[in-house]
Amino acid sequence: MSQVGSTLGRVSLPLPRSLSPSKVASFKDCALAFRYSVIDHLPEPPSAPASKGTLVHRALERLFSQVPAGHRTPAAAMDQLDLAWSDLRFHPEFAGLALDQEAETEFRSDAARLVANYFELEDPNQVRAVGIELMLEAKLGAMRLRGVIDRLDLGPDGELVITDYKTGRAPGIPFENSRLGGVHFYAFLCQQALGRRPARVQLLHLGEPLAIVSVPTPQSIRGLQGRASAVWTAVERACASEDFRPRPSRLCDWCAFQAHCPAFGGELVTAASAGPAPLTTPALPTNPELPTNPALPTPALPTGTHRPAL
Repeated sequence: MSQVGSTLGRVSLPLPRSLSPSKVASFKDCALAFRYSVIDHLPEPPSAPASKGTLVHRALERLFSQVPAGHRTPAAAMDQLDLAWSDLRFHPEFAGLALDQEAETEFRSDAARLVANYFELEDPNQVRAVGIELMLEAKLGAMRLRGVIDRLDLGPDGELVITDYKTGRAPGIPFENSRLGGVHFYAFLCQQALGRRPARVQLLHLGEPLAIVSVPTPQSIRGLQGRASAVWTAVERACASEDFRPRPSRLCDWCAFQAHCPAFGGELVTAASAGPAPLTTPALPTNPELPTNPALPTPALPTGTHRPAL
């Protein structure tokens, strides 16, 4: 029996249903924070940077779904940002920030700056998007991998291009490779779900602005499979033993779980004290006007995923 499968009969804590790039990164950054967030579902207060990222992503999503090529100007993008704000401002993720008028003005101004910076990285009128906010999933051994691609494009030669927007600070050169793990994750999902490996994946860091481009290869995708399998095995072991250890780092400054972290003198939450999972925050409203007609002549997508659309 494989090592991955050998622990399945003696899991004390429930295994997560799937792994995503953010979950893989979370476990590697701090196993205890991963457990509190993914397994125990402890409540986390709204985060202004995360909510700002949601707003900017929604504005760019609307730019490609609602504005035809040839009309995707900075002014049109700002109109979509205003509409995105109207869509989201009363959602708990945003209302929970409790921004006063001055803070809200600064929040929206910074979001507008990020959207404006996007135009320094590419011309959206030259982009042929065939998938927007595209959910893909694939099986790898005993686990299920899942991810949402911000944008799937069809390049001039018919190749697939994955575009991922980043609203946080771009990683320094020493940390760049570690943050490119998600790139190969998306490439693997695309290859498994659509039967085609993307020609490239581009990370558009809107804050700088800066574009980081990576070319997936068979070797890089095999490396991703190995790393994801190793993380899953580690998660299984931690669930079986209820042993999720903290890993103090600079990320602790932004962690919502310090009160329950032994590294900061907090009391560890046990499986018994965590109790049942709390009610989840309502999902962010979706854009009902997103197109859904199939565009790529590819094998049928797995159940539960959205087809690429023009």
